[in-house]
Amino acid sequence: MTTPKSTGETGHARYTYRLRVSSTARAALRAEWDRCRWLWNECVARSKKAHAEGEPCGPARLDRMLTEARSMAPWLAEGSSVPQQQLIRDFGKSRAKAQKDIKERLPVHRRAGMPKYKTKREALPTLNYTRRGFRLKYDRLHLAGGIVLTVVWSRNLPADPSSVRVYQDSVGHWYASFVVPTEVQPLPETGRVLGVDWGVKETATTTSDTHDLPHAQHGKKAQLARYDRMMARRKPKKGQATSKGYREAKKRRAKTYAKIARQRQDTSRKWAKKVVTDHDAIAVEDFKPKFLARSSLARKAADAAIGATKKALIEMGRKHGRDIRLVHPAHTTMDCASCGARTKHALPLSERIYTCTVCGVASSRDKNSARVMLARAGLNPAGVEGVRPPGAQLPEAA
Repeated sequence: MTTPKSTGETGHARYTYRLRVSSTARAALRAEWDRCRWLWNECVARSKKAHAEGEPCGPARLDRMLTEARSMAPWLAEGSSVPQQQLIRDFGKSRAKAQKDIKERLPVHRRAGMPKYKTKREALPTLNYTRRGFRLKYDRLHLAGGIVLTVVWSRNLPADPSSVRVYQDSVGHWYASFVVPTEVQPLPETGRVLGVDWGVKETATTTSDTHDLPHAQHGKKAQLARYDRMMARRKPKKGQATSKGYREAKKRRAKTYAKIARQRQDTSRKWAKKVVTDHDAIAVEDFKPKFLARSSLARKAADAAIGATKKALIEMGRKHGRDIRLVHPAHTTMDCASCGARTKHALPLSERIYTCTVCGVASSRDKNSARVMLARAGLNPAGVEGVRPPGAQLPEAA
C-alpha cells in the first residue's frame, strides 16, 4: 500500500485497522506481551520500593533497570527492546500524572491513580512501536522480532506513520492503530452558522430542524439487559472459578457492547460530517454528561452517547477547519434567546415549552437553548431583538 507524502502538517491523528493474525503471529504477540507485562509489574514494584525508601524513580532509572534485566534474563532479551522501552515511557507518564494530581490537591475522584499491577487474566495486550520498530511492506505490517501481520486496509493512510499500537480488544480481535501527520481539509464556505444543544430525548437539538440528531437507541435495540441477566445468573461465588457458561455469556456481552460502540461511532461521525459540511461556525454546548450516570436517566443517557457525539463533532470541525465554539452550559435553559431575560427559577424537566415572562415568546425548550448557544458565542446577534454586540458580524443563521 502506497501512502502519499504529507506537506504542511498541522497535527496528528490515529487511523485504526483490523488485523488478520495467524496462530504463529498470535503466539509471538502473546509472548511479547508477557514480557512487557512482567516489565510493567517490575516497574510498579520498583517505584513502590523507591517511594518507601524516599528515593527518586524516574524513567532514566527504569531504563537502566531494563538494561540490567535484559543482560541477566535471556528470555527477556528474546523480545524486541522497542515495545519494552515504550512501556517504560508510558509508565513514567502515568506515574508523573498521578503525582501531579496529588501535588495539586485534586479531589480523589478526579485524580489519575498510580500505576497498578497488570494481571494475566484481566490485562489486555497492548504493544507500542516507534518508527524503528516496524515497517509496512507489501501491504503487511512487519514488527520488530519477526512478527508479520496482515492489515485489513479499509482506507489508505494519508501519510507515512510515525508509530503504531497493536492491541487486542475484549472480544479477542486484534487492531493496529497508526499515528500519522494530518492536514486541514478545508470545505467550501456556506455563510451559515448553527447552535447545538445536547439532550436525552434527542441527542442533539439544533437551530436547524434538518440537522437535529434523534436518539438512535442502539443499546435498547440490542437488548443489553438480556446478557447482563445471563451473567448475573451464572456468576460464581466468591473464591470459586468461573464456569464455561459464565465465560461464554461474558464473551457474548462483550461482542454486543463492541457492536453498539461501532454503531454509535458511525452515527456520530455521519451526523458530524453533515453538520460541518453545511455550516461555517458551530456553537456547541460544553456539556459534561458524567453527572447523568447518577440520575434516573442514566441508562438512556448512556445510550445517547452525548460525549462521543460531541467529541466526533469537535474532531470533524478541526479536521475541516471549521469554527467550533464551546459555550458554557450554565443557565442555558433559563435564558430567553430573543431578549436575553432569565427566569427566576429553573424549569423542571417535564416542562418542554419555554415561555419568556418579559417578551412573551414561546418556543420549544431545547430549540430555545440552541439559539442561546448562538447568542452567547456571538454568532447570531440579530436573533436577540436587534441587540448586537460591538464588532459582531451578522451571519446567516441556519
